[in-house]
Amino acid sequence: QLQLMESGGGLVQPGGSLTLSCAASGSTLDFYNYAWFRQAPGKEREGISCISSRGPNSYYTDSVKGRFTISRDTIKKTVYLRMNSLKPDDTAAYYCAADWSPNSAFCTVVDANGRYEYWGQGIQVTVSS
Repeated sequence: QLQLMESGGGLVQPGGSLTLSCAASGSTLDFYNYAWFRQAPGKEREGISCISSRGPNSYYTDSVKGRFTISRDTIKKTVYLRMNSLKPDDTAAYYCAADWSPNSAFCTVVDANGRYEYWGQGIQVTVSS
């Protein structure tokens, strides 16, 4: 059973940077696609980035493209989200999720039909001066 735990959130000023980590345990990292979602108060959950199990290939929504970078370290069994040029609109709870997709060169941030079976508990990111 895969378990995920996020870390690295906190308070940052506009224009600043943070790196979120998602540590995986209970299974190897290689067989899963990973994604980062976020949910701001009063808003729906939004998928913002994903990384495939093979390649790996990555995807970003327009709202974070050019500012955020997703990566994975198989040895450390950790997925990262580097966030630069943070804006107040980036304030949200951020969640790491995993989808069983061995040898997949494609990933999606659309959680249709519960595609992402495994979720972390979430971590708060607040961008404010």
